Order: sequence, then structure tokens, then C-alpha cells
Amino acid sequence: MTFDILQKKKAIIAMAHLGALPGTPLYDARGGMARLIKDVVSDVEKLQAGGVDALMFGNENDRPYQLQASAAGIAAMAAIIEAVKPQLKIPFGVNYLWDPKASIALATATQAFFVREVFTGIFASDMGLWSPDAAGAVRLRQELGRSDLKLLFNINAEFAHSLDARPIELRAASAVFSSLADAILVSGPLTGQPVDGSDLRKVCAAVHPVPVFANTGVTIDNVKDILSVAHGVVIGTHFKKDGHTWNSVDGDRVKRFMEFVNSLP
Repeated sequence: MTFDILQKKKAIIAMAHLGALPGTPLYDARGGMARLIKDVVSDVEKLQAGGVDALMFGNENDRPYQLQASAAGIAAMAAIIEAVKPQLKIPFGVNYLWDPKASIALATATQAFFVREVFTGIFASDMGLWSPDAAGAVRLRQELGRSDLKLLFNINAEFAHSLDARPIELRAASAVFSSLADAILVSGPLTGQPVDGSDLRKVCAAVHPVPVFANTGVTIDNVKDILSVAHGVVIGTHFKKDGHTWNSVDGDRVKRFMEFVNSLP
């Protein structure tokens, strides 16, 4: 089954990490919005030139993370994406960490194709007790007239431990059945750390034919094995200079990765 907005059997979604947004501890007030826009435009150019299938804008630099978006953050992220949109040649999605409703509102405002978030479950996390509202988020999508907006459910959130005792494959199947997930994402324990291969296989079998993506820790060394199971990947850290999450995108790393992926049978 293809992820229909991308029209590819095996899709590579690249992260366009924004710099820290206004109001967050790491925000560069001297550089301001102009610097944020300049940096993400540069990354987007390299990712598109490298041949990725889609982009996802995320506010990974807004550390420490919150479970509810700020008005300033939503406004700034929308403004940045709108400034970048004239450069976009491929589909894009959004993820405002860690707020499903804010992500859907942002996607509506920017006309994004998809949203990634943690929509279901209950977690003990770095941000405290985490209990997202899938029903409210999916209803908001309907209220905003975006029934076409694809929702990518990250079912084992980074920086957190699930308090749900059910095995991961049952939680995935339940998210599809009860919460209308369009795709399932399987993550490692932290940004940049690989997914458990056994978890990935079990989830793929449990939710077939719903697309399943590896959400973290994908590299040129493990992507062949991952794509032999999953429908695609979300990749950020490996595309950065020296493979470091907070660096800018390294265009040569992107090209090498995509050339390798495109050579796979």
C-alpha cells in the first residue's frame, strides 16, 4: 500500500527542524525571525536537491518541551512555513511538539498535507504525565474542513515511557481501529536513536495494510533493513552535519542516502 499523498511505495520524509521559536529558552533574539527563516530555507534547499520525497517542519529546538503549544510559537511557526512555501516543490507536513490540536490547526493554516504527533496513549515523560486527546484532535480536523489531512500517529513517544501494558502491536492496531490513524510511526527512545526492529515488524503485521514508518534513528546503514519491513521513514539526525541533531543539513549526506535508497530493489 502506498502512502497516497506521496505516491511512493517506500517514502522518505525528511525533517526540516526549525530553530528555537520566540518565547523559548534557546531562542536567538538577535537573529530573530529573519535568522529562523534563512536557516530553514537553506536546509529545505539541500533536502529537496538531495531528492527526498516529502518534508516535515518541526519545532524540535523548543526545549524543554511542553504539552501545550504557546500562541507565540504557533504564530511564529506558521509565519516561517509561509515564508518557505514558495521554495517548496514536494509535499510537506507539520508537527508542533507535543500538541496534536496545535499541529492540526497549524496544518490547516499552512495547507500542509499531513501531521505527525502523539495522539493516543498515556505516558510518563520528561514533560510529566502525558495524556493526549485523539478524539478532540480528530474532531478538530473535521471542524476545520481538513478531512483530507493525513494523521501520522507516533505510538511510542520519544522522551517517554508508555503506561499502557498492552504490547506495542496491539496499541497500534487499536489506534487504527478506534482513533482512525492514517499511518503508524514507531520510534526509538530518543531523537536520533533507532527503532526496535522486532517492534517494527510486529506493528507492520498488526495494522496491515495501513502504512507504517520508522520515526527515529534511520541511517544509511540500517535503512535497507527498515524498508524491507516498513512503508517509509522519517529522518532528521542522519541528514545533519556529522550526524548531529542540532546541526544544519549536510547536502552530501542527503544525496548519498537517497542514491542508496533509490538503488534498492
